[in-house]
Amino acid sequence: MRILPVAVLLLAGFCAIVAGPAAFGRLALAIGLPRLALPLLDAPHARGVALYQAGDYAGADAAFAGSGRRATYDRGLTLAATGDYPRALAYFEAVLFVDPADADARFNRDLVKQKVPDVIGESNAIDGVAANARTEEPSAAAPTSRDLIQAKSVAMQLSALDPRVKSMNAATESWLATLEDEPALYLKRRIKAEYQRRQDLGLANPPEDTAW
Repeated sequence: MRILPVAVLLLAGFCAIVAGPAAFGRLALAIGLPRLALPLLDAPHARGVALYQAGDYAGADAAFAGSGRRATYDRGLTLAATGDYPRALAYFEAVLFVDPADADARFNRDLVKQKVPDVIGESNAIDGVAANARTEEPSAAAPTSRDLIQAKSVAMQLSALDPRVKSMNAATESWLATLEDEPALYLKRRIKAEYQRRQDLGLANPPEDTAW
């Protein structure tokens, strides 16, 4: 039985020679050896996954930042893991704008949202209290960074071998290509589109109820 592990290692070494060190790095990452994989990986996204699995969330975030829009979801995870909850929320919102059916992004967005305090302003406060503050019984404790890390999807763990790519039609891909890699732009256009939809339905400025 000891021959089998040796044979696997020999086969892996042969594959590394034929396909290059990056292939061996992806193999090491797939079997749960991120630190062994790191020196062999050169693609920013693959290195980001390895760093994330190794627990270096700040390093993973820097690597994902160099991967462009393909790492939007992954950056949401790393920003949440490093405590930058407002930006993490923006990135998950950007993912949901492109694919509202993304269950992983929605689940993580809802977790992160609990960590972002309400903004209290003139239009969102009553006597200094957030207008949407809950007065009922206290809800469950807000999630910790560990909760967010554990909630990462299997797709994220395997993204070095099978990158997380959303199915989008050609029109959507062309539209995304015109945008900068900045979640705020997604959110601005989402708000604009929602306002236009309400105008088309005649709901933008609903009539006030009469006193009688």
